[in-house]
Amino acid sequence: MGEPQAIKPLEEVDTAKKWRAAALIAGILLIGANLRAPLTSVGPLVPAIRDSLGITNAVAGTITTLPLLAFALLSPFAPKISRRFGIEWTLFAALIALAAGIGLRSSGGVGALFAGTVLLGLAIAIGNVLLPGFIKQHFAKRLGVMTGVYSVSMNLCGAVASGLSVPLASGAGFGWSGALGVWGGLALIAILFWLPQLRRKKQTAVLGENRPSSRLWHSRLAWQVTLFMGLQSLIFYVVITWLPDILQQKGMDAGSAGWMLSMMQFSVLPFTFIVPVLAGRQESQRGMAAATAALFTIGLVGVLFDSGMLLPLWIILVGIGAGSAFSLAMMFFSLRTQSTQEAAELSGMAQSFGYLLASIGPVLFGGLHDMTGSWTLPLATLVAASVLIFIIGLSVGKKGYVTSPAEK
Repeated sequence: MGEPQAIKPLEEVDTAKKWRAAALIAGILLIGANLRAPLTSVGPLVPAIRDSLGITNAVAGTITTLPLLAFALLSPFAPKISRRFGIEWTLFAALIALAAGIGLRSSGGVGALFAGTVLLGLAIAIGNVLLPGFIKQHFAKRLGVMTGVYSVSMNLCGAVASGLSVPLASGAGFGWSGALGVWGGLALIAILFWLPQLRRKKQTAVLGENRPSSRLWHSRLAWQVTLFMGLQSLIFYVVITWLPDILQQKGMDAGSAGWMLSMMQFSVLPFTFIVPVLAGRQESQRGMAAATAALFTIGLVGVLFDSGMLLPLWIILVGIGAGSAFSLAMMFFSLRTQSTQEAAELSGMAQSFGYLLASIGPVLFGGLHDMTGSWTLPLATLVAASVLIFIIGLSVGKKGYVTSPAEK
C-alpha cells in the first residue's frame, strides 16, 4: 500500500480560498478600471486633437463614436465567444487587444488614431458585456455590492483619466498622443493580475451551456432595458466628449475644463456603489429611475443656461445622474433575468443596440454645433433624451423578467 496522502490543515485551505477570492476581486476591479479610462481621457483633448490634425468638430466626435460602434458590433457575439473559449480566456484576450489598441492610437497620425480607437473599442465591448454575467455567476449573493464596487473602480479611473489628460499633454509635455498612451500601462497591470484566473477549469468559466432564448428578442421589457441603456450612454458619451469644449466657450481654460469633467465623474463615485446596493434590495426601481432622469434634466438645463458660479453644481448633478443611470442599467441585466446565461444575452443585446444608439450622439452633437454655431440646440437634445429616460424608466423599473410568460 502506498503512503497515505497528507491532508492540508483547515487553516491552509481557508487561507488559499481567501487568496483566490482576493485575486478574483482584484482582477474584476482592474478590468473595470480599464473600461472607462481609455475613453474618458479623450474628451479634454478633443480640441487639441482637432487642431493638431486639422479635422472638423463632427469628425472629432467620431473619436468617441467609433468605440460605441465597436460596442454595438461585437456585443451580441461576446457571450458566444465566451461559451467557446471560456470567459477568463476571452477577457484575457480582450485585455491584450486593449493594450495594443491604446498603443496604436497613440502612435501618431489620423489613420492610427482611428484604427487604434476601433481596436480598443472592440476590447472594451467584451468587458462591458461579460463582467455583469461573470459577477452574477461568482457573486450571486453579493450582486449589488460587487456591481457597485466594480462600477466605482470604473468611474474612479475614468474621472482620474479626464483630470490628468491636459496636465499630461501640456504640463508634462507628453502631447495628446502621449497623454492617451499612458493608459496602456493600466491595461498591462490588469493582464498581470488576471493571469491566475486562467488556471480555472473551462466548465466553471463558461456562462451557461444552454442555447440563448430567442424569446429575448421578442420581449418588450428587454427592448426597454436596451433603450434605457442606450439613452443614458448617449448622454454620458456626449458629455465626456464635448463638455470641456462647451466650458471653454463659456470662458474656462482647457485645464480647468478638464478638471470640471473629472469632478463630474468623481461626484458619481458614492452613487455608483450605493445605487446597485439599493436597487438589489428593492422589488421596484421605478423611483430610482425617475430620480435619475430628474438629475439629468436639471443638470443639463443648468449647463445650458448658466455660465456663473452655479455651473459646477449643474455638472455634478449630471454626473450623479450618469452614475446612477449606468449602475441601474448594469443591475437591470441581472434583476430582469433568471439565469447567468440570460443575463449575458440581455447584456449583449442591450449594449449592442444601446451603444449603436449612443454612437449617434457625439457626431450629431458636434454636427449640430457646426451648423448652428451654438450649443443651445445640441444641449436641448440631451434634455429631450432625459425625458425619454424618465418615461422608459417607469416601465423598466417594475419587477419582472424579460422571458416571463407576460413578455411572450
